[in-house]
Amino acid sequence: MELRRASSVDDVASNSLLLAGGTELVPLLRSGLVEGDELVDIRRIVPHGIGADRIGAGTTLAELECDPQVPAALREAARLAASPQLRNMGSLAGNLLQSTRCWYWRLGWPCRLHRVANGYGDECFAHEGEHREHAIFANDFCASAHPSDVAAALVALGATLRTNHRELRLRDLYRVPDESDRRTTTLERGEVMLELQVPRADASVYLKAMDRKRWAFPLVGVAAVRRGAETTIALAGVAPIPWLLDGPLDDATPLPGTAYKLEIAQALVGRAVAKLAG
Repeated sequence: MELRRASSVDDVASNSLLLAGGTELVPLLRSGLVEGDELVDIRRIVPHGIGADRIGAGTTLAELECDPQVPAALREAARLAASPQLRNMGSLAGNLLQSTRCWYWRLGWPCRLHRVANGYGDECFAHEGEHREHAIFANDFCASAHPSDVAAALVALGATLRTNHRELRLRDLYRVPDESDRRTTTLERGEVMLELQVPRADASVYLKAMDRKRWAFPLVGVAAVRRGAETTIALAGVAPIPWLLDGPLDDATPLPGTAYKLEIAQALVGRAVAKLAG
């Protein structure tokens, strides 16, 4: 595989693999879960830094967690996202584009998100197998759970994403996979994430339940944002995408081994709303 540095966003080919911090991509390459002919270092062409309402896609999680301009929910989501070493390397864009932690997908089982000889696999092995860390929403086709704390915070904050091709709500970057399209994002080949615009909020909070006290992926993460009398809530670790809660939690469809997640979500949502009110 060839490694080169891009001189501009126009220098990124549609079949290039894009490298920024590398904390997500490099392990996938080592495991053979991602393949390509060309690896392009985009650190010089992706905006970096934090402004009053804009954040460069190349900004690290470590920078997000300590900048007072960043909303509280996003700072806390970044702080809880990984170990200090990974937060110092990992970029915002890379965190938003994390692949599922589903062990069937990570171990290369021919599931519905994996390409096989004639297309894709035709089974979600988590439905009948071990699924303790999997989804409780939108899990009928694929029960994987999106692992990004930061994505849930930004979805709740109503962030807008700008790429080299378009501008869109961050929530519209994500899609629930189905039979017609197995992708979990709408990002196209050659499309580079450049920056996010994050509207101001009156108050925000991020709460997280995980197996270890620190540096673990979310079993359930809850981002809550208040603007005036309106509260917006998004969840991490409960669906194949960051989940914007637009109905009651009772609408969840947990698998037998994930029913406990619904109880955790109910408790964390209650605490988050109480914190905003306080």
